[in-house]
Amino acid sequence: VQLQASGGGLVQAGGSLRLSCAGSGRTFSIYRMSWFRQAPGKEREFVATIGSGGSSYYADSVKGRFTISRDNAKNTVYLQMNSLKSEDTAVYYCAADARGRFSSLTAYNYWGQGTQVTVSS
Repeated sequence: VQLQASGGGLVQAGGSLRLSCAGSGRTFSIYRMSWFRQAPGKEREFVATIGSGGSSYYADSVKGRFTISRDNAKNTVYLQMNSLKSEDTAVYYCAADARGRFSSLTAYNYWGQGTQVTVSS
């Protein structure tokens, strides 16, 4: 499985962005898909996840502002980010096929290359 993340950019605080992660492979629909992020000088952290059935979970820091969704027909998962804050600045990574705790980096078999999100205050 190959993952290609896109949609990052520069946005002012309070603005919105939508990230996309396009995956290859006919088994995309069965995978749990997640977004993580890594800010400069910090460890990569969990942001949001969506299961094959559509159930979703979020980190407390983004709950109510971010929405994860998926379109299995397009092999794509999205992250709609609203009310962005400067602390949301990071490289955002998508990940697929979790085996274990979905908030754990080590649970995932596949990773995208990351897309930069910069929020100016």
